[in-house]
Amino acid sequence: MSAVQSLIAAHRRGENVGLYSVCCSHEQVLLAAMQVARHYDTVLLIEATSNQVDQFGGYTGMNPVQFREYVLQLARTQDFPAQRLILGGDHLGPNAWQKHPAAEAMANARELIKAYVAAGFHKIHLDCSMSCADDPTPLLDETVAARSAELARIAERTAAEAGLPPPVYVIGTEVPVPGGEASLAGGLAVTTPAAAAKTLEIHRQAFSAPDLAAAWERVVAMVVQPGVDFDHSAVQHYDPQAATALSAFVETRPCIVFEAHSTDYQTEGALHALVRDHFAILKVGPAATFALREALFALAAIERELLPAAQCSDLLEVLDRCMVEKPAHWRSHYSGDEHQLQLLRRYALSDRCRYYWGEPEVRAAVDRLIDNLQPHASSPNLLLLLSQYMPEQHDEVVAGRLAPDSHALIQHKVFGRLAEYARACARNRVGRHSENETSKAAVFSDR
Repeated sequence: MSAVQSLIAAHRRGENVGLYSVCCSHEQVLLAAMQVARHYDTVLLIEATSNQVDQFGGYTGMNPVQFREYVLQLARTQDFPAQRLILGGDHLGPNAWQKHPAAEAMANARELIKAYVAAGFHKIHLDCSMSCADDPTPLLDETVAARSAELARIAERTAAEAGLPPPVYVIGTEVPVPGGEASLAGGLAVTTPAAAAKTLEIHRQAFSAPDLAAAWERVVAMVVQPGVDFDHSAVQHYDPQAATALSAFVETRPCIVFEAHSTDYQTEGALHALVRDHFAILKVGPAATFALREALFALAAIERELLPAAQCSDLLEVLDRCMVEKPAHWRSHYSGDEHQLQLLRRYALSDRCRYYWGEPEVRAAVDRLIDNLQPHASSPNLLLLLSQYMPEQHDEVVAGRLAPDSHALIQHKVFGRLAEYARACARNRVGRHSENETSKAAVFSDR
């Protein structure tokens, strides 16, 4: 039994435990995630989406093998045990090729699954819910399930041929599609028990072939909509009463839990309630890079106070210029006049600037920002400005638990967001105001 199966089994036995999934590829976010997992003594599930990583490179430029090596290298720099890492693939299917005919898109999806499983990705979300160019819209549930079963068959064969542990699977999908956001203007409906039951039964039938019986036993979760989401400027928070029937439904189905996507920006109390109500796998992505962006923008504000304008990195301006020059990742998502578009590019909860941190000119601006601040690490002026722009980190620096180093400050900011997920999921929960919790910053002092 894998670590994922063990956690799901413990949850189904009545333990109030869950699994948080960090859906991000940014180095500073992943380093912070490793510190969170170490502090709260959890496994660390890192997932790549079909947009981020594929056999052609995705928007990160990495294929699954390269992404695995990238994560393992980061783990080595932190002395983080590789056995505590779990890699997952999110929304694996024809998503990236849905503008192509189904035969072509599914051919690419089959190669995608092979690449992920052969690279050692253990948790596989099978998502064939999107219509391809010559498909009806919406796609029939039976077609979705049949295509998912086809990909599971390839995953099973690939793992066996590679001598790897067989994968665990997540089925089902939710709105929004990967990389998108749903408008909350009209409200958001919780998945009905009837819809969940139909999805589960149709997939069970699709997996009924003898060669997929073992794979069906390793379906650990189903994606549903518990009534949580966010758009560019608003969050729909979890309402346990609205999800009561859905939560009760999963109690009648042994061995699985629900997986909740778009849990970003939920309160910590809501995260605890989601785990309690059997939405035991919590996905987080944009909220982590939003915290990263907040930290970088705060450091850029400090830089402007400390240095002459001609020496500054101009990070905000460089980032915005890059986004305007390369609008593919935000143009179809944001609307409004030029002032509104700039606000959304910089500050929207959907955080579509996360796609631009790897651009050479943006990366160079970040590097310059870090270099510019390094000589001021021991300056009293830095403390004054941290009090203004990063007050939580200021207090930790004053207490001697956090080094006044830019990377440490960034990671601490991201740590705070991801720690909420760890506390909601961990067996040994650490209280928000406990002595152990306030000591968390010590892990950043020598990084």
